[in-house]
Amino acid sequence: MEQQPQQQPAVRLGPTYVWEIPVRLTHWVNFVCIVVLCFTGYYIYNPYIQVSAREAYGQMFMGNMRSLHMLFAFIFVASLIVRTYWAFFGGNQWASWKALVPFFTPEGRGMFKDALQYYFFLRREPPTTMGHNALAGLTYGIIVMLYFIQVFTGFALFGMGNPGGFWWTATSWIFTIIDVQHLRMVHHFIMWWLIAFAIHHVYSAFLVDAEEANGLMTSIFSGWKFTCPGYGRGKGIPPRIVALQVRNSRSGGKGGTQGTELVCQVPSGAGEAPATKAKEGT
Repeated sequence: MEQQPQQQPAVRLGPTYVWEIPVRLTHWVNFVCIVVLCFTGYYIYNPYIQVSAREAYGQMFMGNMRSLHMLFAFIFVASLIVRTYWAFFGGNQWASWKALVPFFTPEGRGMFKDALQYYFFLRREPPTTMGHNALAGLTYGIIVMLYFIQVFTGFALFGMGNPGGFWWTATSWIFTIIDVQHLRMVHHFIMWWLIAFAIHHVYSAFLVDAEEANGLMTSIFSGWKFTCPGYGRGKGIPPRIVALQVRNSRSGGKGGTQGTELVCQVPSGAGEAPATKAKEGT
């Protein structure tokens, strides 16, 4: 009779508070700002809404769009300042700027290799990590750079409306390097790059959430993710998160209701053994 591979005892998933409030808050503020900025920015580039001049708001429709664009630009800048501060001074290890540059440590380089293999279909399991995987971290680092370029080019164009003003004085030097029309195109193209990134970002989030089954999608709302306690990064088979049927007993131990509970289960010898049973809550 063929012997089945032994399984380690099932271990309850352990909750970990990963995304702190400033991280989650700035994520959603950025989302709203980018949607509004793309909507209004594209209208400024190409007025796709036809408004009759006979309407009360018709004469100022473009001006209102520009004002709305600048309002959300300032909100976006405030969000970037908060997130940048949190990355350097206030955040936990998953919010740190070091997560955006994984090449500083051998472990980071190894995790970057694992992520590349996964996305190129050379590895079945996603890399095990609590925060961003190394490839995602590097991608977010590039996106943050595009954010700052977008902000600078936007304020440079804004400053042209008031020569001699603060924004003109702070940014007009860029026009000695690049002319106005090309600067507008840079600002415009980055918008499309960010839209393309957003589409891939949502797709990847759903993909990895299904693959890892650790609460990735809900974590950006709650901050909590769930993982198999005691497992670090290894070259073995990662822990499998499985659903087991459990009975919730009523008072006195009589009766009860059926339900499911997500637990960790690992083939024997396929990684590090779980250290201890996870406590509920932290």
